[in-house]
Amino acid sequence: MTTPFVPLPRWIEIGFIPAINIFMAFIVSGVVVAAIGANPWDAMKILVVGAFGNAESIGYTLYYTTNLIFTGLAVAVAFHAGLFNIGGEGQAYIGGLGIGMVCLALDKVLPAPILIPLAILVGAGFGAFWAFIPAWLQAYRGSHIVITTIMFNFIASALMVYLLREWLIKPGQMSPESRTFEASAFVPYIHEVLAAIGITVTPSPLNLSILWALMCCVLVGSLLWHTRWGYEIRAVGNNESAAVYAGIDPKWVIVLAMAISGALAGSLGVNEIMGVNHRLILGFTAGYGFTGIAVALMGRNHPFGIILASLLFGALYQGGTELSFEMPKITRDMVVVIQGLVILFSGALAFMTRPYITRAYLAMRRAPVIAPAE
Repeated sequence: MTTPFVPLPRWIEIGFIPAINIFMAFIVSGVVVAAIGANPWDAMKILVVGAFGNAESIGYTLYYTTNLIFTGLAVAVAFHAGLFNIGGEGQAYIGGLGIGMVCLALDKVLPAPILIPLAILVGAGFGAFWAFIPAWLQAYRGSHIVITTIMFNFIASALMVYLLREWLIKPGQMSPESRTFEASAFVPYIHEVLAAIGITVTPSPLNLSILWALMCCVLVGSLLWHTRWGYEIRAVGNNESAAVYAGIDPKWVIVLAMAISGALAGSLGVNEIMGVNHRLILGFTAGYGFTGIAVALMGRNHPFGIILASLLFGALYQGGTELSFEMPKITRDMVVVIQGLVILFSGALAFMTRPYITRAYLAMRRAPVIAPAE
């Protein structure tokens, strides 16, 4: 008998079902690890301790988490409008370019309290602009957003290579990267902030940009569920025809949602460019734009779910690195396989367990399951 689609409580949709999927992914990962002759329990212990075992590990995990929150939110906002934004990588690249250009131009002139907020706004603006172009093409010319955003990833990469090689490179330097920013363009590290109040922790790349990431989660949640713009975005994403009947312009919503999405992706540069590298370099996006797709799917496109999913992937990044060091049989490629299994069960197979969980939930509430009419 087919189980009908029944709305479930938010804690089941956002928390319980993803947790079951992750558990299944780790079961299969354990089988794979055992098949290559390694102990799954030892591997899991090393992974968890490597991600959360000490202050340095936690710092690295949260550093990765910060990047994934930005890109996960970028995918989620577009998805609520019925759009599949594959261009987070390019939008993050161009956003980082904007941040780097502001820092290079003004780091010797402006103090940190003015320069850092200005760079954040410019980075978001550059990312929004890079997403606006594919959005306009879809809304007014019918170009598919998936194709155009993928193409714009490659254009962004080529543009960054050209600008760094020809214009922004540090004079006399061979590698394509800019000069190091002045200290006024540095986002403070968390361990430095804690040291200022007398708390000593092991240094890590974690910096105050994580607060901006969490603030973005609050802003996105407020936008989507507590504003007229958010209602219009969700209305178009759920039923475009009904939205048009209600007087909503889908073209405007497509452009709006993608611009917000690009601004969020562009904020990744706050963490990477001003928070860690302190200069403009190639490849700082490191695939976070694509991993953000899995983060958004796992987090059910909800800010709270995205925080949890980002934390999981951040732990896999950091714990996986430690795992490849401690267990030679588990190479870095094997860690990628484990990450892929998590993506598989949380993405492609996300609703595989939902019918069974729905039946269990209705049984606990003693509600009958009625099969749809043939």
